[in-house]
Amino acid sequence: MKGQHHYKATIKWTGNKGEGTANYKAYEREHIVSIENKADIIGSSDPAFRGDKTKHNPEEFLVASLSACHMLWYLHLCSEAGIIVTGYSDNATGIMTETANGSGHFTEVTLNPTVTVADQSMIDKANELHKKANELCFIANSVNFPVRHQPTAITAA
Repeated sequence: MKGQHHYKATIKWTGNKGEGTANYKAYEREHIVSIENKADIIGSSDPAFRGDKTKHNPEEFLVASLSACHMLWYLHLCSEAGIIVTGYSDNATGIMTETANGSGHFTEVTLNPTVTVADQSMIDKANELHKKANELCFIANSVNFPVRHQPTAITAA
């Protein structure tokens, strides 16, 4: 599985209200994210930047990408280690700080996965594997801010 992997996405702005970008308030931030053979995603900017709060925004996509990548590596590592995961959810959060010039950057993302394992004896190893998953996650390896983890492992009641 070594080598380069290529990804494509098409982004189409759909927020022209008739005047284009005549001024900052003249246009909407809506757009469509299209990836071949997959359902379109309707996006916007964050509401703080005149976006539609009912649509996904790029900042949320970044947090979700980190969470999903971590989960997929984590499940892989658990399967190899004999840890039987029967449930996984993550309430991931991210902090983005605006800068004086109107730009900004993420300062951290925290993953808060709750993992359900088949047996109490698996809990310690299940919690330990999050560190290795973070080391292997393609997306975490591509960002310049810390990706923190506050995992909880439980057994099914």
